[in-house]
Amino acid sequence: MSLLPEQRYPSVTEIVSSARALAAHRPGLCALRQVGVSRAGRPLHLLSVGHATRAVLVVAGAHANEPTGGSTLLSLTERVLYERELREGTSWHFLLCADPDGAALHVTPAPRTLFDYHRGFFRPAGPEQPEWSPSVLPPDRLPPETRALTRVIDELRPYLQVTLHGTDLGGSWVQLTKDIPGLAEPFAKSAAELHIPVETGASDAAGWPASGPGVHVMPAPGSNAAYPSMPDDARHSTWYHAHRYGGLTAVVEVPMWASDLVDDPAPHPAPAVALRQLGRRLLRDALEVERILTEALPRLPGPDGPLLRAAKWALELVPGLAGDWAQAPPADTTMAYVGSVDAFGRRLPLRAAAMLLRVLQEADDRAAPRLEQLVAAWSDAFAVRFRARWVPLEDQVEHQSRTVVAAARHARDRAA
Repeated sequence: MSLLPEQRYPSVTEIVSSARALAAHRPGLCALRQVGVSRAGRPLHLLSVGHATRAVLVVAGAHANEPTGGSTLLSLTERVLYERELREGTSWHFLLCADPDGAALHVTPAPRTLFDYHRGFFRPAGPEQPEWSPSVLPPDRLPPETRALTRVIDELRPYLQVTLHGTDLGGSWVQLTKDIPGLAEPFAKSAAELHIPVETGASDAAGWPASGPGVHVMPAPGSNAAYPSMPDDARHSTWYHAHRYGGLTAVVEVPMWASDLVDDPAPHPAPAVALRQLGRRLLRDALEVERILTEALPRLPGPDGPLLRAAKWALELVPGLAGDWAQAPPADTTMAYVGSVDAFGRRLPLRAAAMLLRVLQEADDRAAPRLEQLVAAWSDAFAVRFRARWVPLEDQVEHQSRTVVAAARHARDRAA
């Protein structure tokens, strides 16, 4: 589970520098421009390759804690430059980082363990996430990062938007706003060649139709959500903005650490019992974090910063989610699905604890050592339970890149 020193996720500054160098090297083919600014005034950059009106938009950095996308974006850019076939009739556009403020707060460029990863963890509250904010905020309150992203979509009218996401521990899967026939086969082949498990029962896609193992198609807006308590419905995110131009979005997820427990299609023998147990554990773990938060809160300076807002947001999701899991499980519940829910149930309070820990450490609060022990114990238990194994960074990038290229090719055929 170690990350070699050279296997380091690049910073946003390094990604922008690489993009600027590519644009300078191929000025007739590439262009780098600023398309907006973050809430803190950081620039948002778009690198374009080619001039065709038919466009693919690739978005990296929508979630600060999912760092693989930046490396994949740079790899894809070079591939598009040197493989002329990819540019035939198609221009490619790369939003280098959708949330540079979040990227500045997530500070684990080379995590060697899950504990190391969580010591520098940051993932914004839902209303502050550029892709998710339209699902929880009215249009007049959307953050500038969201408005910049939708302006780019309005300008390019991409037939395909690909957003590069990832998971800390689990498998790889794809979420589609419309089906892309033919994508499942190259996706599965790539994962098998690189020994990356396919997350066949991803909890993020509970109840969604699948066009192949690990390739999930989102239900249409207006249909029932799998987890009714969750406030951020993907069907109201920026992923659907491309639909107004006849396009679609593919969300390509790849793990940092892999677990074969999320790739087991066997039926679960007692899913209702298992899910209720996982819900009870989720409530218990969240309560442990809330006790520390309640104790320390009077000692913390105000107002709440992004880390504390995000920790509170995560904890607020817990009661409703545990209630959702207590309902009847999805039909044909598999071992993979219960494994994915198990991971989700560990992840949510762990993330809240990790972000609260950073707040307490910055304030030199006396509760910090106790919370650090909890974050360490939960991180280790997560890794042991799922038999976590590090996926080499080059394999994370290669699999994500292959899937993007396959999606572009098959979506082009679909749109033709």
